[in-house]
Amino acid sequence: MLCRKGKRTMKTQRLNVIREVLTGTPVTSQDELRRKLRRRGIHVTQATLSRDMHELQLFKGPHGYSLANGNGTKTSAAEEDDQPPTLAEMLDSFGLRVKQAMNQVVLGTLKGGAQPVAAALDREDWPEVAGTIAGDDTVLVICTDARQAGEVAARLRTILQG
Repeated sequence: MLCRKGKRTMKTQRLNVIREVLTGTPVTSQDELRRKLRRRGIHVTQATLSRDMHELQLFKGPHGYSLANGNGTKTSAAEEDDQPPTLAEMLDSFGLRVKQAMNQVVLGTLKGGAQPVAAALDREDWPEVAGTIAGDDTVLVICTDARQAGEVAARLRTILQG
């Protein structure tokens, strides 16, 4: 039991330091964030950092990573109501092209845009989407069948062109 509590405390401290780093300086890559954490005495693997970034709902914009509310501190009730960016906002910022391949849809994005777009699509919870896989500039959307992939591709194109 003591071990779990210690891990939770370390994780909380790590998440707080990540918030602190992101509020103080721009961070353009996951590796850069990992190095900044190491300079502060926090040694973390890429996998752990990835999970932390997901938990903090970080998204990558043109100037690097940031928290969903923009700066990581919540100072008002309005800011507490902030929601992560919508799929339409993410596609407007990062989306480039959509192509169907059988029961899959390939969504091209700007470099660094795939993960926030995939996260936004996952939050939509579309029943036709079985899951997403994000690289750096490509999101693979896996659908339940080819017909539904066509519907998802059409919906994404509409949003992208909107």
